[in-house]
Amino acid sequence: QVQLVESGGGSVQAGGSLRLSCRASGYTASTYCMAWFRQAPGKEREGVARIESDGSISYAESVKGRSTISKDNAKNTLYLQMNSLKPEDTALYYCAGGNGYCNMRPSWYPNWGQGTQVTVS
Repeated sequence: QVQLVESGGGSVQAGGSLRLSCRASGYTASTYCMAWFRQAPGKEREGVARIESDGSISYAESVKGRSTISKDNAKNTLYLQMNSLKPEDTALYYCAGGNGYCNMRPSWYPNWGQGTQVTVS
């Protein structure tokens, strides 16, 4: 059974940085796509960045140039480095994953973490 556990959220001032982590277990790294989503109060969950099993990466326009997604297969951990944070980045950030070639639609992902809160003031 796949388990995803996020950490690294917190409260920062605008312009600051955070690195989110997602520890994963119970999956096959060679076929697994992983992604970061976020959901602000009253808004739909939106994709932030994803990394395919072959290493291909894509970002939402809203974070492109400010965020970096990466994966350490040896540690079974997904990361999201976020820089130049803005108040509009405030949201609950989720790690998600699934087997195959993925996209940025939340409905595609069968596995989710519990979320970690990011607050930018």
